[in-house]
Amino acid sequence: MNMATVTQPPFAVRSCAAVPAYWALTKPEINFLIAIATFAGFYLGVPTQLHGFPFMLLTRTLLGTLLVSSGAGALNQYIERRFDAQMRRTARRPLAAGRIEPSSALWFGILLSLAGGIYLAVAVNALAALLAVLTLGAYLALYTPLKRKTPLCTVVGALPGAAPPLIGWAAASGKLSFEAWLLYLILFLWQFPHFMAIAWMYREDYARAGYLVLPRGEQSGRFMSWQALVPSLALIPVGLIPTMIGHVGAVYCIFACIISSGFFFFSARLTLRRSNVAARQLLMASIVYLPMAFFLMVLYKP
Repeated sequence: MNMATVTQPPFAVRSCAAVPAYWALTKPEINFLIAIATFAGFYLGVPTQLHGFPFMLLTRTLLGTLLVSSGAGALNQYIERRFDAQMRRTARRPLAAGRIEPSSALWFGILLSLAGGIYLAVAVNALAALLAVLTLGAYLALYTPLKRKTPLCTVVGALPGAAPPLIGWAAASGKLSFEAWLLYLILFLWQFPHFMAIAWMYREDYARAGYLVLPRGEQSGRFMSWQALVPSLALIPVGLIPTMIGHVGAVYCIFACIISSGFFFFSARLTLRRSNVAARQLLMASIVYLPMAFFLMVLYKP
């Protein structure tokens, strides 16, 4: 009798096939926005009396921050792997789909987080490393479990979520000033409309997996509306403060009014229509708004 021989793919082939899965574990789309916010904080935080721009320090700051955020993304997916499998939006994630062993993802996330924290402490400074570690801890220990307990998880999650500009500023100047906390406030407020758009689009998915990102029943619409509308409205005057304190040029004020008003417009549209189409439009507006706001601050820094 002839027996068919089943052979395993070569190690190199298996390794190459695993690369996209591990890359997805790091949540690269979120890391892109984190990198932009960290860069903006660093650039705006560079002391004016410094001769020459510290490109190498910037590179080390971005690398360390992205290592920590990538580790956080992997560990978050490890914790939520069973719930991700119940949601259409996340069912294709590597752990939820079974493309990576949970233990491998756990060690991958731990090693990335440790490497990033240690690298920031050694290659940048202790304050930047401390902020990154605190952000990681709050994200995993507070925000992640609260998503299944209370809709106020968005408030808790926005606190560490707004930390990247602080890390960049601390890396550039070694301290945190009023301007750094202003960047933090902008990113803090931005997260509410951004996440409410996602929560409304996938509200059935979240409910199926047992997430309480929106209240049950009729209150969900009102909760989403307030969380989207009020912070986006607050961003209009907050976005003008950098000009008022002289940290960016007057031209920035004009563009800031335009993009903040546009962001508020899409938030108001979702509030009034409460449709998936309006939520998707707000999500796209949020993705455009944040990089544009930070780009304008960098561009018009005196």
